[in-house]
Amino acid sequence: MFQPVLQFLGADLIIQLKYYNFRGGIVMTDTIFIGIAGGTGSGKTTLTEHIKKRFGDAVGVIYHDNYYKDQTGVPFEVRCRQNYDHPDAFETDLMVRHLKALKSGVAVQCPVYSYTDHNRTDETVEVRPASVIIVEGLLIFQNPELRDLMDIKIFVDTDADVRILRRILRDVKERGRSLDSVVTQYLTTVKPMHEQFIEPSKRFADIIVLEGGHNLVALDMIMQRIANHIGSNG
Repeated sequence: MFQPVLQFLGADLIIQLKYYNFRGGIVMTDTIFIGIAGGTGSGKTTLTEHIKKRFGDAVGVIYHDNYYKDQTGVPFEVRCRQNYDHPDAFETDLMVRHLKALKSGVAVQCPVYSYTDHNRTDETVEVRPASVIIVEGLLIFQNPELRDLMDIKIFVDTDADVRILRRILRDVKERGRSLDSVVTQYLTTVKPMHEQFIEPSKRFADIIVLEGGHNLVALDMIMQRIANHIGSNG
């Protein structure tokens, strides 16, 4: 059961119907979900970080990587050999439930994934409802139920040579991986899964951005679209 709240803004009478449920959540009917997908090392996170830095708390972010399945009880050696670029590696149904909750104005506790341990940690991160929620991940356009929640779908497209170099630098410097392990993983799972799942999902994108956050023209256009939405709901 919901209770309407009237807002009167300025000299003109502007009536905005917002609905509050009895648990205190705000139904964010004006929330938009922006999906940012693309291959490993394509520049998804750079694009996401630029947007988040520009708009602060008006934009929330939820990462598909944090929804890798819990592998507690699986030996570390086995976890190291898992295929983390296949759709089955993710608990996507949980992410879908969390996005629907955010759309309804309810904060969620997102899992946190450790790239070093190849498993979820015991921690969670609270994500609160916002005017704009960015959903970032490799395979977010591959799953129909998840894809259908997106209001704007952006695919970051970057040459494979650039992506593998970025991945090597990132995984060795930031995730404690060896060069051999990164190359082996890329050849055995990352590249084949990109060709089978990620690249075909590009056809669902509304916008294809070359070089991600390094494409300043595209970044400016995306920023303007977000600013317009936030301004219209301010």
